[in-house]
Amino acid sequence: MAPGDNNNNGNGILRSEEWFGPKDLEGFLHRSGLKAQGFSEEAFSGKPVIGIANSWSELTHCNAHLRDLAEYVKRGVVAAGGFPLEFPTISLGEFFLQPTSMLLRNLMSMDVEEMLRGAPLDGVVLLAGCDKTTPAMLMGAASADIPAILVTGGPQLRGNWRGQDLGSCTDCRRYWAELRAGRITQDEYDSMEEAIYRSAGHCMVMGTASTMGGIAEAIGMSLPGGATIPGADSRRRSHSEAAGRQIVKLVEAGIRPSQIMTAAAIDNAIRLLLAVGGSTNAIIHLTAIAGRLGIDLPLSHFDELSRKTPMILNLKPSGEYLMEDLYYAGGIEAVLSRLSSLLNLDEMTVTGKTLGENIANARVDNDRVIRTLEKPLFAEGGIVSLTGSLAPDGAVIKHTAASPELLQHKGRAVVFEDFADLHERIDSDDLDITEDDVMVMKNAGPIGGPGMPEWGMLPLPRKLLRKGVRDMVRISDARMSGTAFGTVVLHVTPEAAIGGPLGLVQNGDMIELDTPNRKLELLVDAAELERRRKAWKAPAAKYDRGYGQMYSQHVLQADGGCDFDFLRGRTPVELRV
Repeated sequence: MAPGDNNNNGNGILRSEEWFGPKDLEGFLHRSGLKAQGFSEEAFSGKPVIGIANSWSELTHCNAHLRDLAEYVKRGVVAAGGFPLEFPTISLGEFFLQPTSMLLRNLMSMDVEEMLRGAPLDGVVLLAGCDKTTPAMLMGAASADIPAILVTGGPQLRGNWRGQDLGSCTDCRRYWAELRAGRITQDEYDSMEEAIYRSAGHCMVMGTASTMGGIAEAIGMSLPGGATIPGADSRRRSHSEAAGRQIVKLVEAGIRPSQIMTAAAIDNAIRLLLAVGGSTNAIIHLTAIAGRLGIDLPLSHFDELSRKTPMILNLKPSGEYLMEDLYYAGGIEAVLSRLSSLLNLDEMTVTGKTLGENIANARVDNDRVIRTLEKPLFAEGGIVSLTGSLAPDGAVIKHTAASPELLQHKGRAVVFEDFADLHERIDSDDLDITEDDVMVMKNAGPIGGPGMPEWGMLPLPRKLLRKGVRDMVRISDARMSGTAFGTVVLHVTPEAAIGGPLGLVQNGDMIELDTPNRKLELLVDAAELERRRKAWKAPAAKYDRGYGQMYSQHVLQADGGCDFDFLRGRTPVELRV
């Protein structure tokens, strides 16, 4: 077997032995590299080498405790007879990276893939947390296809301010609107900063990080409990240790991500996404993960499942409760148990058991948090897809977090050419806008943003906020945070920056949103649109060098998961000679 071949496969030969076993010059150098760090040959010889891919960073506060969790993973690996080696990956924090961490998700996935492919690892534990770190690691693991388990940092404890339970950043957005409306003071708003973010972990609503953690369980890549144990809870450390023990067993059994993340398992993940009212971002991430596995995942498939999947989880931003409440109510296993009649229960998971076996003994301890299929929060899934003349290749809306009276709406377009234009004019008293209009922002997609930033929850004009308006129809080719809410249409494809119909919208055009019938229409004469199309000019390129230029040349649209065109499909791991 050539160095770099996939590990074990049940034949007892470890991939790492191709590095550390031979009694030749290369073997000498590889063993010396470990001994130089103080490891004895007895510590690693003949043992499965387990990588710990750590996205810890002080620039990613959601992941800032992963360095501690890595020690517990190591403890589990050693206890199971493996040899752990920790290494860093790029870390993507949504709070600090500009214009968006999404711009670098694909780069992080490549970092993970190439480290797994090129290093002497038999298996890996992936430590993630913040929004883009989880899908990036799953994408990288899908491409490299060596045994892998995902461990997230878990959600933060619930916030509390003046006797109210707060969820980040659903409530910080809600109160920001009240600040702009003049209903609370700046000092009052500032006093929330330490009250809402008060422990280790990621956002504690059903935002993107929580959604992707739940998806990791549903798709089979995380041990049960992985999504909901709070980051500050000691059981998060025990969970990490258990993952360290289990990855050694996966290596021994030769179970790889491609055997777990099948098309049927992805359907389980979609069902979970819809049932929990999860983040719209998860549609893009799941599409990208599926693409790495050679699985086509059209937007229409999400909508097909959405029509048949009730939303049963009562969490913000679509409901009342927070991730801590979900953990106490039984966690994602309990949600999956309630969904069991809709799931593919025979799919293999990282436990070495099927999904059905994993949830066989799950129980629901709070029916207010986890509803039944018979008495759901909403009859359909939390996200639906739209098509029409404004979005020929699709758009999405989280209708469970929208205003019911706006889900069928026809209004006059008020257009912002880009985010800078929006920022400059949104609070002007001279802005020509009413609550019945439709706010439209262009040039915020994968190329136009660049990176498809989370700008989609367009702020409402201050003059309307002061009148008590708290929602309007808003449309863009951007994404929005999973913590956000409102009647917001996102991911309009093709995006404006490449000549999609969104780029042709002008002030005063009539737009019709018909969510029940899944339609998004620009009510402009075809001849007029053709005239505008001929006059349209592409915006100037954002980059002329480096990663940004590569990104702009190769990124797919939202319906392709915003992955790079050259990363779709699995690549054989046999690269060393």
